[in-house]
Amino acid sequence: MNGAESLVRTLVAGGVDVCFTNPGTSEMHFVAALDKVPGMRCVLGLFEGVVTGAADGYFRMKGTPASTLLHLGPGLANGLANLHNAKKAHSGIVNIVGQHATYHIGYNAPLTSDIEGLARPMSSWVRTSPDAKSVAADGAAAIAAAKSAPPQIATLILPADTAWNEADGIAEAPVDTQRPSYSPQAVDTAARILHGDAAHTLLLVTGSALTEHGLALAERIAGKTGCTVMGQTYHPRMARGRGRFSVNRIPYVIEQALPILKNFRHIVLVEANDPVAFFAYPNKPSMLKAEGCEVHRMTAWGENSVAALEALANALHATAQDVKPQQHPELVKPTGALNHSTIAQAIACAIPDNAIMVDESVTTGRGFFPPTAGAAPHDWLQNMGGSIGFSTPVATGAAVACPDRKVICLVGDGSAMYTIQSLWTQAREGLNVVTIVFANRIYQILRGEFDGVGAGEPGKRAQDMLKIDRPTLDFVALAKGMGVPAVAVTSADEFNKALANAVAEPGPRLIEVQM
Repeated sequence: MNGAESLVRTLVAGGVDVCFTNPGTSEMHFVAALDKVPGMRCVLGLFEGVVTGAADGYFRMKGTPASTLLHLGPGLANGLANLHNAKKAHSGIVNIVGQHATYHIGYNAPLTSDIEGLARPMSSWVRTSPDAKSVAADGAAAIAAAKSAPPQIATLILPADTAWNEADGIAEAPVDTQRPSYSPQAVDTAARILHGDAAHTLLLVTGSALTEHGLALAERIAGKTGCTVMGQTYHPRMARGRGRFSVNRIPYVIEQALPILKNFRHIVLVEANDPVAFFAYPNKPSMLKAEGCEVHRMTAWGENSVAALEALANALHATAQDVKPQQHPELVKPTGALNHSTIAQAIACAIPDNAIMVDESVTTGRGFFPPTAGAAPHDWLQNMGGSIGFSTPVATGAAVACPDRKVICLVGDGSAMYTIQSLWTQAREGLNVVTIVFANRIYQILRGEFDGVGAGEPGKRAQDMLKIDRPTLDFVALAKGMGVPAVAVTSADEFNKALANAVAEPGPRLIEVQM
């Protein structure tokens, strides 16, 4: 077999059986191997940002890495924004990036570039295979890196001649890395703090602590001690809905976050980071915690936070009997005009059991959490890296990972245009994704940021750089042009009906919410 086939067979044997692809000339032998080797599902994306974002969404829901196939340096560069988001979310991905044949690189052909240099900022593991006989072993090492604890983005660069020359065979990927446990000393410190000053202690959680089991343990600890449990502003995945402990997030807006955090004397981090502002603003703090507040790390990312929380609950003698029942607003379908409140209510009522919510609604969605806390049980995925164009690819990958679950993607119109090609892939693959586009006709988040940084009152040219209303985007036409049935709504009643229809039907659907 050639190097390309040895790599594909190694990937499949190592449990990497999905490849999100956008190939070019240098990858044709790898494409041929994908065609020849059984066991690998190939999903085509029409833009590399769709490919890399889909791999992120796949990992978040499946817990195992997918592979991507990208064309040389420019192809990788097109996918870097969503690799940035994936890295911040600690998603495991195996990127296969084509390269010119080793003997051709020195001629500086038009597509020649420093692929390793492009890959390193968004990858924790980077390697270029030197010859065909090394490809399988390099692929096995990439799988091991992607599956490590914490998971990593691994980028394997495959020169064309290493793909077409003769190889030795497949390589066995190392046994999956066991998730590190946790520090008993860190748990003892957290228990001591909660025994002494729980009323002024914040348990700040993310990662595996936001699984249903992790949240249940945090709920017991809060009920027993009276401490506060909150999440970061954004999370890779959070279990939510009826029967699950609902935690508030630190607000994005500094003026809202500071009063919430001002009285805490201790913050115990469970995989989370120190609470910092998303951006720097004149005369506003970067750190959101109060001066003098002590921060204690109980678990780092990749450690076993559920086991640590269980140990903490045992140390505090916190049991299910200590849980204080939460009250959620009654779910009532709204009527009348569309606004942030009625949109949130309609979505909360429409979420089906076991749904996957992918959230890039930015300004429109900041009020979605309170009403959806009482919705049907679901998972909520957010953008950890802040690079927009995140949600529609991640929804695509999540739907590939979980074909039996309905995926609902919430996205603003500006963000949707970055990776709108996701709709084509959803239609081609028949994926169960409902995309809800909030047609603000403006980069609403940027209008708020303009004020937040104290840039003054925007003039005509500044406003033109923030508005996207000339011409007006027609998402119904865009969706239908890519094979996705779509409808526009202008009232809460129309939105309720459109949501019910979209959730009930298989395959992709789009709803344009005209604000």
